[in-house]
Amino acid sequence: MNRRDFLLFAAALPFPAWADPEPLLLPIHQVLDRNARCRAHHVREFWSHIWPQAATDLAHCGIQIQLTSSEGEVARPPSRQPVVAGLRHGALNLVLTDLIPIEWDHGRSLAGVTTLYRGYHLCMAALARAHGHRIPFVATNTVTHELLHALLLDVFENRPSGVWGQARELRVDAIATKIWLLNDGSAVRGPAGEYLARLRRQVSERPA
Repeated sequence: MNRRDFLLFAAALPFPAWADPEPLLLPIHQVLDRNARCRAHHVREFWSHIWPQAATDLAHCGIQIQLTSSEGEVARPPSRQPVVAGLRHGALNLVLTDLIPIEWDHGRSLAGVTTLYRGYHLCMAALARAHGHRIPFVATNTVTHELLHALLLDVFENRPSGVWGQARELRVDAIATKIWLLNDGSAVRGPAGEYLARLRRQVSERPA
C-alpha cells in the first residue's frame, strides 16, 4: 500500500454509531525522514499494519484525519539537540524515522516520542522499533500511543520523572487498550477538542 492509497483509506474509515454527527478534524502532517535507514520490512509493517490500526483507533474516538505528507529530515549534530526539517505549523507532525535521536531517547530504546519542538507539535515514530497493538495495558500501538499524548494534552506539560512519569504512560496505554478492545474512545473526545482549539489558537496568534 503506497501513501496515496492510504490517504484514500483513511478518508473512508467509518465512524462508530455513538460518535457525534460532526467528527473532530485532526490535521496530521507526516514527515518522512530522508536520512532514515529503514529496512524494507519495517516500512511495510508501518504502512500495512501500524498506521491503518492507528487511523482506525482515531475513528473510534470520533476523529477524522486530514492527512498531508512530505519529505524532511532529522539531522543529528553531535552534542546538540536534533534538527528536524519539513514540519508544519497548524498540524500534528508525525515524523517517521529509523531511531529516536539519543538526546530524546536517553538510552531507553523508545519506539516513539511526543513533544513541542520549536513551536511545532511533533510526534516521532522509530520504524525500527514501532509496533501495533500487542499486549493490553503494556504494549499498545506506537502511533496511537504517541498521538494520544498530544490529544490528551500531555504534550503541553513536561514529562514527570519517576513513578509519575510511569503512571502517565500507563494511563495512555489504558486508554489505548479501551479503544483497541472495546472500540471506545469516549475518554479522548473532550481533551481532543481542547487540543484542536489550542492548536488553532497557536496558529492564529503567530505573527504574520
